[in-house]
Amino acid sequence: MTRLGIVCLCALPVAAMADGVIEAGQWTVTQSVVMNGNVIPPQAKARCITPEQADDVAKTFGPVSGTVNSTCDAPSSEMNGRTLSWRLQCHGQLDMDVAGDFNFDGPRHYTATITAKGRMAGALISDVKTEVVGERTGDCPQ
Repeated sequence: MTRLGIVCLCALPVAAMADGVIEAGQWTVTQSVVMNGNVIPPQAKARCITPEQADDVAKTFGPVSGTVNSTCDAPSSEMNGRTLSWRLQCHGQLDMDVAGDFNFDGPRHYTATITAKGRMAGALISDVKTEVVGERTGDCPQ
């Protein structure tokens, strides 16, 4: 379950997109998590997004795997207007299926849902749903 958590946290957005959809700058990203039916209190973190990060959609928003004893397929992703969807599947000691759906509703705000299911020997051991809200709060500190 810890490895699945690492994948999910790495896959969470830090907010920035090319073509002016999302602005570079200081963002507050609030995550609300339900793990195996248990609600975890929301957590907010500040993130500084550089212009370079804002220009690299795949790297900024794409999933990152950090598994041991599992092999991950190349992630699939689709950008359609102001939405981004991706999916990452890994197989091995721990089978994982992680999907992200992002809605960039303005240059200073977005919402996302990331779901992750982890199985060992076919049995579901982890079911995580993360709701994310990102809001640009200003320029990055110098």
